[in-house]
This record gives sequence, C-alpha cells and structure tokens, in this order.
Amino acid sequence: MRALELGTVGEMRTRLNSLVLAGGKRATTGLLAEYRAETEGLEFVGETLALLDNASDQVATVEITAVEVVPFARVSWAHASAEGEGDASLEEWRAGHSRFWASVGTPVEEDTLLVCLSFRLVGPPLPL
Repeated sequence: MRALELGTVGEMRTRLNSLVLAGGKRATTGLLAEYRAETEGLEFVGETLALLDNASDQVATVEITAVEVVPFARVSWAHASAEGEGDASLEEWRAGHSRFWASVGTPVEEDTLLVCLSFRLVGPPLPL
C-alpha cells in the first residue's frame, strides 16, 4: 500500500490529517513535476493509501475516488472546496496554494500541471 502524506511535516500535516479524519477534507492537489521527479506513478481510482502522520505512522486509510491532471488555472471550485481547508473562493484557494508552493521552492504558473486527487476515508489503518 502506498502512502499519502499531506502538506509539509509539522503543524500543517497535523491540521490537514485532522480535516481528513473529521470528514471535511476529501481532496488534495500535488505537482505533476514531483511525481515525475520521484518516478512515482499516479494514484488510480480504487487504490487505497495509508494516510501518514508526522512520524510516518499510518493514522487512517483512504480510497482514491478520482484522479485528474489539469493546469493550475483550470482547477475547479468543486475540487478546491473539497480540499476542506476553509477557502471562501477559487481565487483564495489559488492564492494560498501559490504561496505554499512558492514557499517550498516550486512556484507555479497558470499552465503548471497539477494532480487533483479526490478520496474518501475508508477507515482506520490497514495492515501495510
């Protein structure tokens, strides 16, 4: 079973995992370039992933329900709002994600390809 590590280690990951466990976060977005750099294939619908905490311990299991590769400028509000992070608009989501990626050294442009994942919480940790 592959892993899902949301955000960066620390307070951000704790907050994002809490949103998943509470049922409010049902999507996440990553950079396609990171998949390529890590030579990691995309997730697929029906795949189960171990949701990991800051110590790389599995805190839950999620199942992928949708995978879409889109340019940054074409991420839908439906996807952005499913991330459950409190953004009030698509513009707010874009601004926040732009700031995040710039802060970790991977600034995005309108045509930067993103991987939009949707998932559902399927339960507690499953055996790896």
